[in-house]
Amino acid sequence: MTVRFAILGAGRIGQVHARAVASVPGARLVAIAEPIAAVAEAAQRAFGCELRSIDACAAADDIDAVVICTPTDTHADLIEQFARAGKAVFCEKPVDLSVARVKQALATIAATGATLMVGFNRRFDPDFMAVKAAIEAGQVGSVEMVTITSRDPGAPPYEYITRSGGIFRDMTIHDFDMARWLLGEEVVSVFASASVLTDSTIGELGDFDSANVILRTASGRQAVITNSRRASYGYDQRIEVLGSKGMVAAKNTALANITLADGAGFHEPALLNFFMTRYTAAYANEIAAFVAAVADGAPTPTTGHDGLMALVLAEAALLSVAEGRLVSVSEVAG
Repeated sequence: MTVRFAILGAGRIGQVHARAVASVPGARLVAIAEPIAAVAEAAQRAFGCELRSIDACAAADDIDAVVICTPTDTHADLIEQFARAGKAVFCEKPVDLSVARVKQALATIAATGATLMVGFNRRFDPDFMAVKAAIEAGQVGSVEMVTITSRDPGAPPYEYITRSGGIFRDMTIHDFDMARWLLGEEVVSVFASASVLTDSTIGELGDFDSANVILRTASGRQAVITNSRRASYGYDQRIEVLGSKGMVAAKNTALANITLADGAGFHEPALLNFFMTRYTAAYANEIAAFVAAVADGAPTPTTGHDGLMALVLAEAALLSVAEGRLVSVSEVAG
């Protein structure tokens, strides 16, 4: 079966997913829906697909699945529209900035029986997948501690920050999902601390640029997340999992995996400096997993529930920062 796709939104992430669809066997890009004419026309030239409206994509018989890459405040509505239209849905995180609205969208998915996969691309990074495989193989024993370092080379545009929901809902949400995935247990409490250390304008917009979070499960397993919107040395993405028998870690990804030694010492290439190049393989892998799930009628590897729980942890972190205390997940999960 060839899964026929429409991409909703042809901005940066939409183009990443369009390239992924074009590269995955068993997938074909049929159409792109993009309201900005110049962006739409550039995408059409790049990918050789049709340009259609969102409503036309929903009504089309030659589209089986959609990838939602539109602004966050449109995600839940589009999920519901395409679920009711009988399409499989891949949606970039987050599903919405409101826990209640996410639950409504997931109720629609359940009522229609539609397929929904939420785009947590880091689970599909080859190195991170290898860490998870080592855990599942029992090589580190029982998981006890997870450490996640996630630092961006620089902050996104200010106008993006005002619509994205802030650092916890937009940036740390990836780390919340990774923590749940690696811990293997649901988080029951959250303690977070956040500051404005790199750009005062971010603070004026009501957000933070530096944060640390401690997550704890009922059994006592812990995850520590450290975030910054400024890493002068490149895109810093590392994880470490400590278990009862050992430790497994994933290092940063550089321009090349080499070390040069000379009279001045040892030198290594710079880190990859942009998320779309750092996670190129991850984006392709997650679309391939979605295609396989749709073609086989199988469950998706990331689900609407994963999207909901990551947002719940983000809300708990925000409450923890606001009130300076440990927050039980049950307080915000509803």
